[in-house]
Amino acid sequence: MELITFLIAFPFFAALILACLQKPAILRNGVVFISSALIIAAVLYFSFTGLTSAAPLSFLTETHSIDFGMMIAELLLMVLIVVFAFKYKKYYVALLSVAQTGLMTWLELSGGHEVAEAPHLYSDNLAIMMCLIIGIVGTLICVYAVGYMKKYHEHHKEYKNRSAFFFAILFVFLGAMFGLVLSNNLTWMYFFWEITSLCSFLLIGYTKTKVAINNSFRALWMNLLGGLGFAVAIVYCTLNLNVGDMLGFVSIGGAASSLVMIPLVLLALAGLTKSAQMPFSRWLLGAMVAPTPTSALLHSATMVKAGVYLLIRLSPLFHGNLVGTMVTMIGGFTFLATSMLAISQSDGKKVLAYSTISNLGLITACAGVGVHEAVWAGIFLMLFHAISKSLLFLSVGAVENTTGSRNIEDMHGLIVKLPGLAFVMIVGIAGMFLAPFGMLISKWAALKAFIDTNSMILVIFLVFGSATTLFYWTKWLGKLIAVMHNSEQLKNKTGTSEWISLIAQTVMMIGLCLTFPLVSIYMIDPLLNSMFHDSLPAIISAGNTKIMLMMLFTIIILPLAVRFLTIGKKQKIVLAYMGGANTGDDRHFTNSFSKSEPMYLANWYMESYFGEKKLLLPSIFIGAAIILVLMGFVIGGAL
Repeated sequence: MELITFLIAFPFFAALILACLQKPAILRNGVVFISSALIIAAVLYFSFTGLTSAAPLSFLTETHSIDFGMMIAELLLMVLIVVFAFKYKKYYVALLSVAQTGLMTWLELSGGHEVAEAPHLYSDNLAIMMCLIIGIVGTLICVYAVGYMKKYHEHHKEYKNRSAFFFAILFVFLGAMFGLVLSNNLTWMYFFWEITSLCSFLLIGYTKTKVAINNSFRALWMNLLGGLGFAVAIVYCTLNLNVGDMLGFVSIGGAASSLVMIPLVLLALAGLTKSAQMPFSRWLLGAMVAPTPTSALLHSATMVKAGVYLLIRLSPLFHGNLVGTMVTMIGGFTFLATSMLAISQSDGKKVLAYSTISNLGLITACAGVGVHEAVWAGIFLMLFHAISKSLLFLSVGAVENTTGSRNIEDMHGLIVKLPGLAFVMIVGIAGMFLAPFGMLISKWAALKAFIDTNSMILVIFLVFGSATTLFYWTKWLGKLIAVMHNSEQLKNKTGTSEWISLIAQTVMMIGLCLTFPLVSIYMIDPLLNSMFHDSLPAIISAGNTKIMLMMLFTIIILPLAVRFLTIGKKQKIVLAYMGGANTGDDRHFTNSFSKSEPMYLANWYMESYFGEKKLLLPSIFIGAAIILVLMGFVIGGAL
């Protein structure tokens, strides 16, 4: 209980200290480092004790005083949102906030609503895995931000330096996420859910430019819409099902299937908005205007992971009904559509943003299928994606600080110019799509689950979506490792705190690939056996596991062996042949008219086929139509 209290409360305490430390920066940075170290130590100890205990842990069955305090805090959050909404004339945002907060306040003050007694806090293997993502990946992003924000304001003097506020909100975000994943009480979960929505709004609007303000309000209203669905679901569960906790809600799903459908579809809507699924994807794309640590945090360890976490919690209720069909259709369609949209992007952060939405779509589809095998794949996708995407966002930010560009075309030959950052980025990209890294293993398991459940449309989404994924990652990887002769190595401007974060996450990525069988056996399998009350044979056979580990070993050893064998040997430089004589600098060639022509190779982005102007708006309309039609059928059938 003490550890859970620490994980939830300490980040808020650290945020308060950071908000007060405007200057000196060295003292503020010290607080960030110490707080991050304490959170990592606490989450590792918490995970160790949780995994070695015989059963999940639950705490606090009677919390009237805390509930009242949360209600007051929620009203203050509403007032803050309303003030911002009126200041920028976004009145619809104020309406959404008042509606859901008013509803929850009425439920709390009206009284007389009996619900089954249940623990407010609950920790099982899924909560532990989420805490590891939040506590390690999230705090490493905070460590990275120490060096990054200093350079950010050196390069962007037009923005007011509000670093103390920035770091404070980062830690509030971590505390809210710990509270969300460790809460069993639906009202508590909703409270922390709303804090994450407000934090994302404040971080996206950090620079206070017109674009940043508009994008932050788009994120806020979309997530408030999901929050309203969450609030209505809680009220419905309290009044009609006499249940106010997640475990209780999932457990009564089979016994009261028709009554469960309405709150289930509303909770699913909340999960889809938070995980930026179509038609709600634009809020996450707009988050790129914020400093890179914001993008990394939203895309990997916090905001979007809250959405898929909720869907995975609800996954046993999705199997064989229209709500599950809605979730799988939206997830599968989002996976395919955003994979195609990523092909047309040359901005590194935008490729990562579309890739995030795409992979979240696949996780969502796995949760929506609602069977043991698919959820196994979804959880592994979530773990690998969290580390890979954080690593990629942070490395792109480091490259941009050094070269002044995050365009993929400007990363040509990065393996020569910035070998350290190129290696880190290659590990991140490999983690997203190459064998034997985990995303590919998880996609294979998802494909098998979709086939076993006769979900053929999901098979189509997965096959074609994976093909497009292969396309854009290969283009990027090819740019990084394309060797440019006569290229000079650039001075790397990446600071110590940034390298600590990048190296730690690189090691974590490789370590997770090496230990994924153990993670499956000791963490995921027991969790799924309790969720679905069954057990399945190993999804990845022992033979396949050995082959994958051998492949990973080869990937690590082969470059070292090549380097060892070539020590002391003069490299032979082979100049490019471009249908004419190379002038000798590998930058120009002589054409058939004896004229010197510049030589440059670029990727083809096929904007006329897969560009945003072609696909984004139709994808949003299709996603909205799927949700509206299937929600209509679900609610109509339940009533």
